[in-house]
Amino acid sequence: MRILVVGAGGVGSAVPAIAQRRNFFAHMTVADIALARARRAVDRLGEPDRFSAAQVDASDQAGLVALIRETQADAVLNACDPRFNEPIFGACHAARVTYLDMAMTLSRPHPTEPYRRPGVLLGELQLAAAEAWERAGQLALVGIGVEPGMSDVFARYAADHLFSRVEEIGVRDGADLRVEGYEFAPTFSIWTTIEECLNPPLVWQRDPGWFTTEPFSEPELFRFPEGIGTIECVNVEHEEVVLIPRWVDCERVTFKYGLGREFIDVLKTLHMLGLDATEPVRVRDCEVAPRDVVAAALPDPATLGERMTGRTCAGTYVTGTGVDGRPRQTYLYHVVDNDWSMREYGAQAVVWQTALNPVVALELLATGAWRGSGVLGPEAFDAVPFLDLLGDYGAPHRMEDR
Repeated sequence: MRILVVGAGGVGSAVPAIAQRRNFFAHMTVADIALARARRAVDRLGEPDRFSAAQVDASDQAGLVALIRETQADAVLNACDPRFNEPIFGACHAARVTYLDMAMTLSRPHPTEPYRRPGVLLGELQLAAAEAWERAGQLALVGIGVEPGMSDVFARYAADHLFSRVEEIGVRDGADLRVEGYEFAPTFSIWTTIEECLNPPLVWQRDPGWFTTEPFSEPELFRFPEGIGTIECVNVEHEEVVLIPRWVDCERVTFKYGLGREFIDVLKTLHMLGLDATEPVRVRDCEVAPRDVVAAALPDPATLGERMTGRTCAGTYVTGTGVDGRPRQTYLYHVVDNDWSMREYGAQAVVWQTALNPVVALELLATGAWRGSGVLGPEAFDAVPFLDLLGDYGAPHRMEDR
């Protein structure tokens, strides 16, 4: 397998560092609009025969097709923010290669009832292309980060092996991470964080299907394992709510983040001031999107690892009836300690945990353990090979009955 990674930010730079310890691929190219950033991601690995850097504008579909052909890539991993999904997705279809991403195309709120009814769903554009990809015999594996991604795999495993009937699949994410020296420093892309937290949260129920609520709705106290503790979690918009009901039989799907009151207050303030907007405004002689200004003013999450302490936990809480016919509540989860990820890979915990999963998926595709065509989410595949391979990568998942 020859792999092209588009985007050399925090996650895109962690991907080759994780993949370096595996032998399932022949070559990996990391491409970015800033060639120097792509070079930094690969030069530190010291293997020029296996890793190379290239320059590409992720918004230029023709340029992407040319690079795919130049690098002879079999698979393309989109490690950009979801604004660039359409050209990368389109380029992969045109070049007839496998596509993977960690976040799907953006949603659009309902024009008149945004906090009651969904408008354009996350990933709707990609899922609408499923038939064309299937006819071409191509695979687009969408949402294969940690959330979405590993969380979806957990849902599939629980439905197949732990439960005879699934009531609710609730993805719950929390952390006790601290960043020294900053009053406010998000540990993941603030652009993406604003998008998913300030958009109307999405919930799925068998009846009525998908619906939306007010931001930060349905607060609940959720206890995260391994000493992280109890954190208030709230509804946010996320791809699992779109993907899981398509392949896993259940009654309800939710996604809740443990954001914390201070983080929520900052996001509400950004929204109140219009600083979450993506449409450019004129500032003197320039036009700039307010959200891009916020992102530029905050520290790059990829650079925070040495100042961070603590752990991040991603998991899926499943309730229903166990295979023994008794009520069951199980949390399947994955914890990464920042000290460990920095020591082992030079990547902070959140970006490392996100980058791990597409590498595992690429290995499963390379070996044939996962096969498919069309536009598929992670829960469309057998969960067992993925979870087994996590252990081989030295990062096994855990499970807690409650």
